[in-house]
Amino acid sequence: MARPPFNKKPTFDGPNINERITAQEVRLVGPEGEMIGVKTTQEAIQIAVGHGLDLVEVSPNAEPPVCKILDYGKYKYEEQKKRNEAKKKQKVIAIKEIKMRPGIDIHDYEVKMKAARKFLDNGDKVKVTIRFRGREMAHQDLGLKVLVKMRDELEELTKVEQMPKSEGRMMTMVLAPK
Repeated sequence: MARPPFNKKPTFDGPNINERITAQEVRLVGPEGEMIGVKTTQEAIQIAVGHGLDLVEVSPNAEPPVCKILDYGKYKYEEQKKRNEAKKKQKVIAIKEIKMRPGIDIHDYEVKMKAARKFLDNGDKVKVTIRFRGREMAHQDLGLKVLVKMRDELEELTKVEQMPKSEGRMMTMVLAPK
């Protein structure tokens, strides 16, 4: 295995701070959010050091780039907290599958309906699959009746995302919570 060359500089993610700022002039924002004005980068760094803080480039694409005097460690911590909070609020929607046969018995059907309601209450989509075997292929209308019955019973909880469609030996329908 080849070793990485030592002359490569380490990559740095995040905003440029202090000496990493390459612009000659920057628009400076003070630690309290007040506008200080356009300064040379060296002057801005000296002002930041005078406050005991860092100079952070917050808007590098502006002309001149906007830099703010703040505590970089605290800034990184706040950004990480924001990312974690956004991640928490994100809901991953899973597709749960329920498999049935066209000649499903009443009790078995009720058990499958109970499972489907539970999935929908959790905010997941439900993919209902009817599998046909052998001579059942000649009676696909029975499978369609089961899917229509299920759709009608769950009508107040769901909207149909994919209408029943036949794919080979299977017929599928996808329901999403309202």
